[in-house]
Amino acid sequence: MIYYLVYGLLYLVSLLPLRVLYLFSDAAYFILYYVVGYRKAVVMANLAQAFPQKTVEERKRITRKFYRNFSDNFIEFIKLISAKQSFIERHFTGDYSLPMKVYEQGKRCELLLAHNFNWELGCLATALNVRHLLLVVYMPISNKVVDKIFMKVRAKTGAVLLPATDMRNAIIPYRNEQYMLALVADQNPGKPSSAYWLNFFGRPTPFVKGPESGARRSDIPVLYCKFIKPKRGYYQIIFEMGCENPASLKEGELTLHYSKYLEQFIRDYPDMWLWSHRRWKWEWKEGYKPVIG
Repeated sequence: MIYYLVYGLLYLVSLLPLRVLYLFSDAAYFILYYVVGYRKAVVMANLAQAFPQKTVEERKRITRKFYRNFSDNFIEFIKLISAKQSFIERHFTGDYSLPMKVYEQGKRCELLLAHNFNWELGCLATALNVRHLLLVVYMPISNKVVDKIFMKVRAKTGAVLLPATDMRNAIIPYRNEQYMLALVADQNPGKPSSAYWLNFFGRPTPFVKGPESGARRSDIPVLYCKFIKPKRGYYQIIFEMGCENPASLKEGELTLHYSKYLEQFIRDYPDMWLWSHRRWKWEWKEGYKPVIG
C-alpha cells in the first residue's frame, strides 16, 4: 500500500516539464550545500586528497558543481518514472558501434562504469541501444519501498537487475544468453584485506576484485564507459575497449588499467563523479596485498 502511494505521488511529480523539475533541483542544491551541508566535509576532504595542487577556492567551485549534478541526478531520476523512450533517447546519446562490434563477433562482454552522473539515465539508454541483453549488478536498498521503485524504473527499458548480494545465483538463468554485464567498478570493497590495492590519486586505495576475476575467468572483452554532460539535462556515453582477452593479463593488471582510466576521467570532469562517498575510508595495512602501480 505504501509503495503504491509513494510511487503514485512520484509519478504525478514526474509528469511536470523538466524545466519545472529543475526548480526543485535548484532548491535541493541550495539546501544541501548551503543549509544542511550534506557530507560536505567528506566531499572537501576527498577533493583535497585528489587535487592538492588546486586552491581551496578551486575545490569549492568543483564542490558547488558537484552538488548541482547530485541534485539534478535525483530530480532526473524522478522524471524517468514517466519518461517515454523518445525522452530517454533525446537526453542520452552516444556512439554504440564498439559494443555492436563485440555483439556481432558473438561475444558477451563486461561493461565497467563508475558513479558518474547520470548513471540512472545511462542504464535506461544503454539497454535501448545495445543488442546484448543488459545485466546490471546493483546493491539493494535497505528501504523496501525505495528499492522497489528503483528496480521498476531501472528495468523499464529491458535491463535485468542482479543483486550484488547474490549475483552468482542471480546470473544463472542468463548463462546461455549473449549478455553485457554492467558493473560499477568504483565501489568500496567490503573486505579491504582481499581487495586489489592500487595507487589512486597518489594514495593506496582498495578496488573490488569481482569485475576482473569474472572477466579473466570467462575471458570476455571488457569495455569501459564514461558519461559527459554537454549541457544541463543532456548526456553522452563514450565507450572504450579495456581489454579483449583479459585472461592473458597478469592478476591485478586489468583493475590497474581501469583505475588509471577512471582517474583520468575524474581529472577531466571532476564534478561528474560521486565525491560524497568515502573513497579513501580504508588504510593499507601490513598483511594486505601489495600496492600495485
